[in-house]
Amino acid sequence: MTYCLAICVNKGIVFASDSRTNAGVDYVATYSKMSRFVFEDNRTLVLLTSGSLATSQAVVNAIQSDLDDPEAEFDISRGKRLHEVAEYIGRLSQQEQQRHTDAMQRSKSSNESSFILGGQIKGQRNEIFLIYPQGNFISASAETPYLQIGENKYGKPILDRLITASTSLEDSARCAIVSLDSTIRSNISVGPPVELAIHRDGVIEPLYHSVMGPNSMMYKSVQKQWNEGLKRAFKRLPRFEWEKPNPS
Repeated sequence: MTYCLAICVNKGIVFASDSRTNAGVDYVATYSKMSRFVFEDNRTLVLLTSGSLATSQAVVNAIQSDLDDPEAEFDISRGKRLHEVAEYIGRLSQQEQQRHTDAMQRSKSSNESSFILGGQIKGQRNEIFLIYPQGNFISASAETPYLQIGENKYGKPILDRLITASTSLEDSARCAIVSLDSTIRSNISVGPPVELAIHRDGVIEPLYHSVMGPNSMMYKSVQKQWNEGLKRAFKRLPRFEWEKPNPS
């Protein structure tokens, strides 16, 4: 399992992902689930992946192969609109899944993968898309300007409470770290390092990118202060009637 999210606000986009691909009593594996593509003076794109690692790796490899092939019918640097790139990635995912359908059915395994594609084509607005295993996709809304894939339920409450289109990129990034940490605390299949990337609106250049392990100063500081803040807030909750001092 995994957990990835993208937050699209007025000032840009925040991308975040964990790095755990397998977790067991005696075996834990990690692998980056974030691919970044920057085409100078053209577009900035980020792809997050969850689900079958074999399928998602095959899709990323196919994307790179098409970029390297001048005779390819399409690649992610050419679509006039970001939704065209999302359609292309959905097709690649479907093709890879269908290639192994019989074998996966015999083994009763799933080779499905989900993706979040986000970024900006020069002169257009920032966008994020959730691409389903079936190849279709949705975009985020102004009311709910974020998308999640993987183990999303533990990290969703803070996003619902704090994220709006006017939230700053910096606060969105801190919120993403807390969202991931909440999931890591509740599900062993999600784990560090936490990977973070930030795209600023209108800036087509390499993204700010950071990888935070469990001992990273930033990660530990956010984790500690969030925990302490929750405890302080909890202690300030209203008292029940039977807890209040009796005037007599």
